[in-house]
Amino acid sequence: MAYTITRSNKIECQVCPHNCIISKGKSGLCSVRRNSNNNLELPLKGIISAIAIDPIEKKPLYHFLPGSKILSIGFFGCNFHCQFCQNYQISQIYNKKKNTKYISPIDIIHMVQEKGLKSIAYTYSEPVIHFEYIMECANLAHKNGIKNVLVTNGFLNPEPARELLSKMDGVNVDLKAFTQDFYNKLGGKIEPVKNFIKLAAELTHLEVTTLIIPEENDSTQEILNIANFIASLNKDIPLHISSYYPVYKYEVSSTPKDTVLNLVKSASGVLNYVYPGNIF
Repeated sequence: MAYTITRSNKIECQVCPHNCIISKGKSGLCSVRRNSNNNLELPLKGIISAIAIDPIEKKPLYHFLPGSKILSIGFFGCNFHCQFCQNYQISQIYNKKKNTKYISPIDIIHMVQEKGLKSIAYTYSEPVIHFEYIMECANLAHKNGIKNVLVTNGFLNPEPARELLSKMDGVNVDLKAFTQDFYNKLGGKIEPVKNFIKLAAELTHLEVTTLIIPEENDSTQEILNIANFIASLNKDIPLHISSYYPVYKYEVSSTPKDTVLNLVKSASGVLNYVYPGNIF
């Protein structure tokens, strides 16, 4: 489970496709994986940015334990840098020392049990960069009959992806768009995300979300490309088409409700389950 190698007084982190080469005293692009004297340090391991009990449909997961509540826990940092991030206070700009504390995996399990819940969601900011902590929680959860849910951008290397997904009972992947040009703006690559989605479709319950941003990824052809890709894996995989609203560094107007509904209609010609999200 140690996805690092040491080279020339530096560490290469192999958890996500950035494969950051980290010098002593420095952190990777995600800001949460650090080189401490050529040992990988995780200074934010177990530091929880947010914790709440949510309807599972909020993840969004519509076909997994429908109608149930789930304990959601969030972290800090991200391996993308989306200018429209809706959780930017914990993923991009944050004070890790403010109103936060370490919560051990066993304490997370106890919270789930005390609340009479059936599942845990690793969510809010990007959880996969906290790979080691999630694996500890997920293993304990399964030993105690608790299910694991991952809400992620899917930007993870194949080996850790397979290890992590083997412990997940449900996953929602945020497929940002279907072009590399769009992913360039986020500081990422689309192919690893597509590969993660393919693997998730094999190993666990999968649902996919696409946030629609006007004049960026809101064309009918774009959503059809996404729908056809998902359909090539399984036409029963749910797709959530969600409306964007201005936040962080983006000032583009909110996605019109009609745009989302029209895209849902188009994708519904390809997939069996397509849902609008975040429209009022």
